[in-house]
Amino acid sequence: LLKVCTMYAAPAIQKLLDEFERLPGIGPKSAQRIVYWILNTERSDALRLSDAIVEVKDTVHFCTQCFNYAQDDLCEICASPKRDHSLICVVSEPRDIPPIERTGTFHGIYHVLGGALSPLEGIGPESLHITELLSRLNSPEIQEVILATNPNVEGETTASYLSRLIKPTGVKVTRLASGLPVGGDLEFADEITLGRAIESRREL
Repeated sequence: LLKVCTMYAAPAIQKLLDEFERLPGIGPKSAQRIVYWILNTERSDALRLSDAIVEVKDTVHFCTQCFNYAQDDLCEICASPKRDHSLICVVSEPRDIPPIERTGTFHGIYHVLGGALSPLEGIGPESLHITELLSRLNSPEIQEVILATNPNVEGETTASYLSRLIKPTGVKVTRLASGLPVGGDLEFADEITLGRAIESRREL
């Protein structure tokens, strides 16, 4: 029904609908709501949105040290003297950093790999920022590397590979603990999650 309705939209409206539908998580209905909001809002509001999109594309790039998003050479985390620069948390993508930051429990710095090892998809070590990570470990300041890749096959493979590379350097290597979520039931847990919960058990 929605497609039938948009068949008679003005070409400019249909073009905007098509562009929004290309965005992840945006279906036809969501795209239509956004476009109708743009049509009904003040021109200044629409221009502010378009300006913000252009600005982020023109000014944001990868941090030269950790490969997080940045507007200067270094991202705000790498440039901060308040962070613990002896502790590096390794993540797959920049989007993995905000959830860790929201916990308020990690005060170190990061290294973004730019993905995870996946031979079936042609993603090998040379496709990731692994060489740059090892170069950072040459600094005597680095005391520990936390491997915070996702707890899936690709993430576990990447963590194991990195662990083998880092351990000979003498830097401490740790892995994020994972297991049962609070409020979860054992009967609904998959084997990998339950296995990690058992391995990460602690004394009470």
